[in-house]
Amino acid sequence: MRITELLGKELIILEAEAQTKEQIIEELANQLGNNHYLHDQKQFTQAIWDRENQTSTGIGDHVAIPHAKTKAVSKPAIAFARSKDGIDYDSLDGQPTHLFFMIAASEGANNDHLQTLSRLSTLLMDEDFRNQLMEANSIDELIEMVDAKEQEKLGEELADNSSSSEEKGPEILAVTGCPTGIAHTYMAADALKDKAKALGVSIKVETNGSDGVKNRLTAEEIEQAKAIIVASDTKVEMERFAGKQVLRKAVTDGIRKPEELIQTAINGEASVYQSEGGGEGASSGGSRSGFYKHLMNGVSNMLPFVVGGGVLIAISFFFGIHSAEQGHEQYNEFAAALKAIGGEYGFGLMVAVLAGFIGMSIADRPGFAPAMIGGFMASSGDAGFLGGLVAGFLGGYVALLVKRLLKDLPKSFDGIKTILFYPVMNIFITGLIMYVLIEPMASIMSGLESWLGGLTGANALLLGLILGGMMAVDMGGPINKTAFTFGIAMIEAGNLGPHAAVMAGGMVPPLALALATTFFRKKFTKEEQDAGKTNYALGAFFITEGAIPFAAADPGRVIPSIVVGSAVAGGLSMLFGAGLPAPHGGVFVILAIEGNSWLYLLAILIGAVISALMIGFWKKPIQK
Repeated sequence: MRITELLGKELIILEAEAQTKEQIIEELANQLGNNHYLHDQKQFTQAIWDRENQTSTGIGDHVAIPHAKTKAVSKPAIAFARSKDGIDYDSLDGQPTHLFFMIAASEGANNDHLQTLSRLSTLLMDEDFRNQLMEANSIDELIEMVDAKEQEKLGEELADNSSSSEEKGPEILAVTGCPTGIAHTYMAADALKDKAKALGVSIKVETNGSDGVKNRLTAEEIEQAKAIIVASDTKVEMERFAGKQVLRKAVTDGIRKPEELIQTAINGEASVYQSEGGGEGASSGGSRSGFYKHLMNGVSNMLPFVVGGGVLIAISFFFGIHSAEQGHEQYNEFAAALKAIGGEYGFGLMVAVLAGFIGMSIADRPGFAPAMIGGFMASSGDAGFLGGLVAGFLGGYVALLVKRLLKDLPKSFDGIKTILFYPVMNIFITGLIMYVLIEPMASIMSGLESWLGGLTGANALLLGLILGGMMAVDMGGPINKTAFTFGIAMIEAGNLGPHAAVMAGGMVPPLALALATTFFRKKFTKEEQDAGKTNYALGAFFITEGAIPFAAADPGRVIPSIVVGSAVAGGLSMLFGAGLPAPHGGVFVILAIEGNSWLYLLAILIGAVISALMIGFWKKPIQK
């Protein structure tokens, strides 16, 4: 299929009326809708904006290629508009955009048009071609220019294919991909190939587009290559690159910075990719890193429910500790609504969401439903966070097992297998096992809650010291996240003390560095002093990662210092009997602290001062 078969004369606007990004998208969508290329123009426009919200399709060089692949398209087409004055389109290079190609790709069995659409994207990389389009005086002249340029491109592709068999294995390899897989994928591929040719570097590029993986890299090529560039904003099969130097970047970097990526790869400056386990063709979950990846996928997707719900609960307490209790003299209907939204619904979903996304990380979509249902069963049956973790891993691995058991079914069953066999069997097996496990897990959670609730004095202090110190060991890494996840589990179980210690320990590192850079200025560079000022805000809002640059620059002094201060803050928090109903927010949720909030602030301040003093006295002055 040729580009001019999709770019009809009725879809070309040589003088666009639009003045803004919103207007040009609407003008092009109207052109498609009015000429009967769309089933649903509103749905198509929404799909265009969904893509824009991921990354602007204003690729720079005065070109924008808004695009969407959706059922709202009745017939694949390209609409073109030209603006002589230019429009601010949030382009990657910040320049006004003059040429607009809106791609409407349809979903269906025949995807021949996708290759044609991607070819258009690569043609627009040519500056001379863009200049010709700007100078075209009529619609017919513009179509002739497009047709001639495409013919030239097809000839180059044939020449490249005929000569590639004579070449030895490529020096470097690349993989490109974008969420829609129509434009950016192929533009990045062409930019990398063109720049490699100019630099005299042999390259092979695999594209992960809407029409599937093309030009797939072989095991032999991967073995022989110096390095691999992965310029992608979508999932790429990475396990095959284990042990090789891999440079991972956004797909837009492949378009805008091909020379930089190629030089980095050729110079051996890319880091060696370490296998994370669980990849396609690999044993899933066999390593600690694989387990951690699945767990963190669940935790990261659960956090919006936890943070949003927890902060709403905390706000409800501003109206009075009993303001959500109907019949009490403090009752406030708005506070009751806040607590219901955050607690009953937000917290009510968090265990199921945790489990669902753990299962999805392990087995992709087939693992989502069984794990989420198992997590909901755990939450409803008082098995809590522990039950959610079990349900997540159980649902994921049951889905993998069922997939393996059914892999030899005849191809005629492929359609019904994914829509019927997988969900029914996965949910049944996971649900049945969870039905048996819920009662013993609920007993374990009840016992853990009782034990933690009975901790007082030295025992509570010890737990707080451990949790607070863990938050500062790697500042957002596995140890930090383990403590944070444990704190959330305790909130869900009704014990608010541990997470208060967790937040206190997490606030100390950035606050300590802020104090140290203020009062021990001679021990830090000008850049570090400036960064230290922002850490006052980062620490106040419980963003531990603000301390990472300082720890990376001087780990031997900074990390032990902040671990000590964080441990002290966590221990004092537990000793003072502080409880935290909201898992995040820093100073924003201090007023919701159960117990004496001033003592809680004092615990954080003491920890931050201890760490700041240790850093200040331990670090050596900067040599001018």
